[in-house]
Amino acid sequence: MPPTTKVEVRRSSRRRRTVSAYRDGDKTVVLVPATFSRAEEKRWVERMLERLQAREERRRPDDDALRARAVELSQRYLDGRAEPRSVRWVDNQNTRWGSCTPENGSIRLSRRLVGMPSWVVDYVLVHELAHLVIPGHGRDFWELVGRYPRTERARGYLEGIAAAPRLGHGPEGDPLELGDDPGENREART
Repeated sequence: MPPTTKVEVRRSSRRRRTVSAYRDGDKTVVLVPATFSRAEEKRWVERMLERLQAREERRRPDDDALRARAVELSQRYLDGRAEPRSVRWVDNQNTRWGSCTPENGSIRLSRRLVGMPSWVVDYVLVHELAHLVIPGHGRDFWELVGRYPRTERARGYLEGIAAAPRLGHGPEGDPLELGDDPGENREART
């Protein structure tokens, strides 16, 4: 679990014996029975955080698998033109879905993508791969990204996630950027 994750414990008088937990944006919500002592609560919070992290680790491919997926997507949608040297998950992207540095061929994906549908993660990979070919966000770039058949659907999904905090349905904080700033030069952002 990233060290910046907040934990919110919710006690319920309806809950008798079960404990559950889920991620809600940048925080983890743990639901416990109201009858639990503080010591029981603490023990169960630690246990549930470990379980959530283990489940996320199973769902998230490691960096090697992520790079292999990126190479496959480049072959399928970009005629193999993008050749990433490294593709990895990072914890320090709280306002980006992904980023790349065309000069060294590195791609980084935010761990905030964990748990999102695979077609959304694939879109972010295709977006960053396209930046290895075309650094800016011009028409040629979007035509290249548009070869991925779920581009519009994934963009809508990510826009909805980014809008949720402003609508009062998600975690507090700044919305995530979708990276449509054509003025960026060194790092392309998604």
